[in-house]
Amino acid sequence: MERHSRYVLLFPLPEGVTAHQARPALTAAVLRLPEQLAMLAALAYWGFRVGDGIGAWVLGVGAPLLAAVVWGAWVAPKARWPVPIPTRVAIEVVLFGAGTAALAVAGQPMLAVVLGIAALATSLLNALQERQAGHRPPDP
Repeated sequence: MERHSRYVLLFPLPEGVTAHQARPALTAAVLRLPEQLAMLAALAYWGFRVGDGIGAWVLGVGAPLLAAVVWGAWVAPKARWPVPIPTRVAIEVVLFGAGTAALAVAGQPMLAVVLGIAALATSLLNALQERQAGHRPPDP
């Protein structure tokens, strides 16, 4: 294990993996969290903007909650039921697409474009890195 890297202090690296090898995955993970939070915030914003009364609360809380459950079940690195990379990317595209569309419908088209481009870029980058590393179940 490489002991002179700042990554060793934050994340224990598997035997034989250097910090240089782990850097792309760590960078992708750091970029993904704000995007995931932005997607959940976009869905909540949409729900509270388009709904009235109790409907606003149902949409504003329910939409991001549903997205978080789907993410945790099939998309997250430690997902309950991991799926092959293409399936995972498709689920990500649907979730981030919903967040992007929610922003556009709620009157925030520029934020929608930013979220959509950033999410698509990192989803594809993450999928490429996982495919190269072989961390997901094989494609059917």
